[in-house]
Amino acid sequence: MKKNYNPPPQIFDAAFLLIVAAEGGEKVSDDPRDPGGLTKWGICQRSYPDLDIRALTESDAREIYRRDYWDACKCDELPWPLSLYVFDAAINQGVSAAARMLQEAADVTVDGKIGPKTLAAAKSHPEWRAVRFMALRAMRYSQTKNFDRFGMGWLTRIFALAQEV
Repeated sequence: MKKNYNPPPQIFDAAFLLIVAAEGGEKVSDDPRDPGGLTKWGICQRSYPDLDIRALTESDAREIYRRDYWDACKCDELPWPLSLYVFDAAINQGVSAAARMLQEAADVTVDGKIGPKTLAAAKSHPEWRAVRFMALRAMRYSQTKNFDRFGMGWLTRIFALAQEV
């Protein structure tokens, strides 16, 4: 396991680029078996029903990711790569699920609200917390509807992400 847990200088930008690559970038997807529906830059119509997904720009996607996922999970306050893993989980599994998995990985009360206790615990033993968080993600995916259809892709995504850092 790599021991470099220092964030890159532009931590959100680095995380955004990794996530957008995993999400397929500007390619539009409309798989009828995907409950998210029409998707571009990883932003799906189901989550943003009033948004013109086909016209979505990279800048628009960056703003949505920062506001609705990165900031919502206080990723600026988490050690790298845990911040990246929580960010990706918020996007792909939901903000509430990401917060709860973070709390479980940090061994604090699981209430879905990332506060000072969660952040402090996440910063203690960051390597262990990051590995435990990813294991919890994999376990949660295995219990998700459509795992038989998308499970290999979901698990490949989290292992590839871990390998990137």
